[in-house]
Amino acid sequence: MNTVTAKIKHEFMEMLPPTLFFFVILHIVAVVRSLLTHDTGISLPTSGAVTLAALVLGKSVLIANMLPFVNRFPEKPLIWNVVWKTLIYTLVATLIHFLERLYDYWKGVHSVAAANQQLLAEVDWAHFAGIEILLVVLIINYCVLAELSRVIGRRRLLAFFFGPMPSLPQEGRPV
Repeated sequence: MNTVTAKIKHEFMEMLPPTLFFFVILHIVAVVRSLLTHDTGISLPTSGAVTLAALVLGKSVLIANMLPFVNRFPEKPLIWNVVWKTLIYTLVATLIHFLERLYDYWKGVHSVAAANQQLLAEVDWAHFAGIEILLVVLIINYCVLAELSRVIGRRRLLAFFFGPMPSLPQEGRPV
């Protein structure tokens, strides 16, 4: 049971940084969108929907990181892994988003084929393209920060942004 708990904790800690990143960024996007569409009658996502989207994106990053080919270019310039991971994360996030929307339609018609047909017929392609562009830009930003963290280390990256971090006690030594 201890290994299961450790695995769950590890997976949670892996999912936390991208989820928090997308949580903050998507809420900023929602506020900006709300300001731009004020008094137009366009319905906007609630904070709960934005939080769910952040969880989906965090889950997408976690799933994509499990793929054996995700860190394909570790010795090349960072742009290689940034572009590669952006492509993978975007594909996984788009697939998960599509499956969630498909599930919503499936609940109404109880047939995957009919739900897929209805979803494809009712999708607003301009809205879809806009969301995908925004998604790619956000994922690129995340990938740049994640690659910098991988190369220079998480503590050093945090020190660049927030100043020197207190030193940690070495393993095996009392605090």
